[in-house]
Amino acid sequence: MADEHPQSAADLTYTWPQAGIWAGVARCDVTPPVGIYARMWGAASHDRAEGVHRPITATVLAFRRAPDAAPLLLISLDWVFIAGADELALLREPLLELAANDTARILFACTHTHATGLMALARGELPGGEMIRPYLEQTRDQVAAAAQQALAQSQQTRAMLTWARGKCLLAANRDQPAPHEPRELSGFNPRGKADDALLVGRLTDDRDDRPLATLVNYACHATTLGWENRLLSPDYIGALREMVESATRGAPCAFLQGASGELAPQRQYVADPAVADAHGRQLGHAVLAALASLPPPRQRLVFERVVESGSPLGVWKLESCEPPSAVEATQLDVALPLKPSPPVETLERELASQQDRVQRERLRRQITRVRQVGTGPSARIPAWVWRIGDTLLLAHPNEAYSELQRRLRDTFPEHAVVVMNVTNGWNGYLYPQTMDGRNSYPVWQSPFTANALATLTDQAQAELKSLVYGL
Repeated sequence: MADEHPQSAADLTYTWPQAGIWAGVARCDVTPPVGIYARMWGAASHDRAEGVHRPITATVLAFRRAPDAAPLLLISLDWVFIAGADELALLREPLLELAANDTARILFACTHTHATGLMALARGELPGGEMIRPYLEQTRDQVAAAAQQALAQSQQTRAMLTWARGKCLLAANRDQPAPHEPRELSGFNPRGKADDALLVGRLTDDRDDRPLATLVNYACHATTLGWENRLLSPDYIGALREMVESATRGAPCAFLQGASGELAPQRQYVADPAVADAHGRQLGHAVLAALASLPPPRQRLVFERVVESGSPLGVWKLESCEPPSAVEATQLDVALPLKPSPPVETLERELASQQDRVQRERLRRQITRVRQVGTGPSARIPAWVWRIGDTLLLAHPNEAYSELQRRLRDTFPEHAVVVMNVTNGWNGYLYPQTMDGRNSYPVWQSPFTANALATLTDQAQAELKSLVYGL
């Protein structure tokens, strides 16, 4: 009888995804001034921020293959998203020379908090909008200074990046059928499926295993605080950082928002920041549990022997291993199919005649989207693919459903696959084809058709295979 359990070398070893690279980290406080335009919600009755819940921060991570190699710059920024091309160009300009003048090497990964407002230059004429440009310029300078600090450290610090896989139940499915109405709400669907996957990266100094940073990749809208909240806040990410950093000797915790198109906390849209803090602690406990599952750096599990007991026992042991050190970056320009749309001029006339505050906000956002993607059959939307040792990273500027990260992680099970929404901009949702035609906000809000998510997934998958396998 044939062996039903054939063994290979892969069956007898287990390696946590790792990377041996040169790295640095720095953080700056980029809290906007009280009084700045901070309306994010159509339902909000206020326009200006009236206080601060927790600091708004930017955490800069620099990665290199060698001390003199061109770096990658990853900036975790407590904004909902970067509003457009002009705002991205302003923030990115001083970083280009630091990153070999390669835009593929610079990622502004927004945490997607809805409690810092929409920092768009086009909103300058609104109450508090006069503060937006000076704030953007100040943030640009602060991030550039932090990047210089992180880059200097990355030339001196050999580091180990090791990933743990965990789970957290904070995120729930938010695509809720409306009671007695033929539409869907953005709320809480107790029967809906939710991706609970959590990726936690531990970055340590290779000389003494001292913690340098913790990377948290999790998919959950930061919408605890809703339209009645008047405080600037990182939402749940603030308490998450506080909890993790207190347990890792103050090493900065960088949050990377995952493919969270349909995912949000069960309890959301509140005005009480204590609820956001409770959500952050819930995720923080899961992050610390994942960190506790990791062995020391440069270790893997290897099958050692069989011990005969009441049951034949398979004994595994830890042994040293040398992690991969590849550091690569590339940019894809993905042609995403577009829905038909009225031209900007038509939408602007409608805005001028519209008096309803909520409808005016919807029209402003639609005008922004059409200006960015156009009215043709498709729009070329960038996406960025990085490889850092066993880490595969896909970043893009839209709000993809979790199907994107699930498919990529299924394709590359031995790697840490980090997927990041709302990076370097924002246009709209990428939703599964099964949702086509539904009266749901992600469907009617998005300028893209139901084929766009599969288009991005397929091209990202092909590019990652090329990086990993040379295909």
